[in-house]
Amino acid sequence: MDSSDSPPTGSVRREIEAFETLLARYGRRIYQMAYRMAGNEADANDLTQEAFIRVWRAFRRIDPEANLESWLYRIVTNLYIDLLRRRPKARLESLDAPLRTAKGDEVAREVPDERADPEATVLSAQLDADIQRALVALTPDLRMVVVLSDIEGQSYEEISVTLRIPIGTVKSRLHRARRILQARLKHLMPSGGGPVDE
Repeated sequence: MDSSDSPPTGSVRREIEAFETLLARYGRRIYQMAYRMAGNEADANDLTQEAFIRVWRAFRRIDPEANLESWLYRIVTNLYIDLLRRRPKARLESLDAPLRTAKGDEVAREVPDERADPEATVLSAQLDADIQRALVALTPDLRMVVVLSDIEGQSYEEISVTLRIPIGTVKSRLHRARRILQARLKHLMPSGGGPVDE
């Protein structure tokens, strides 16, 4: 038997188990964040996979006292920025086009919550699709701030550190993004709408 075929030793096994725990704990949230930023499943999968590859490579150097979630958000954000830089500037996609598999089958943008009743599931899926279309229509710099603040629940300070921009810029981008989203989603609001900022 070749040494590369032998089962992992105790310390390696513990590392693998710890990494699997990390994947189980953060995998879905990181994917959701990547999806909200990228706006499509393929890029979200790529961003999530690359983020966890980078985590694995740095796994032995992770400080147990560090805020792991913020570090993961920073990795995904950096990967998304890199993705944008590699892409042609004028990328146009129809916001109404359905997602398609490699076989050409149409698929839902979101997996419905099976615990909800059918009517709530349909309404939730439509709302999610409307919100995702509105998010994708934002410029990437506005979208990242909205995703980190309103979806991931990060504070202005955390967003400032993650994106490496001043807090004032975080606030102005968030305000601008919320105004744009409010205009795009006005049809979903009860009459009167109300302000978007606290």
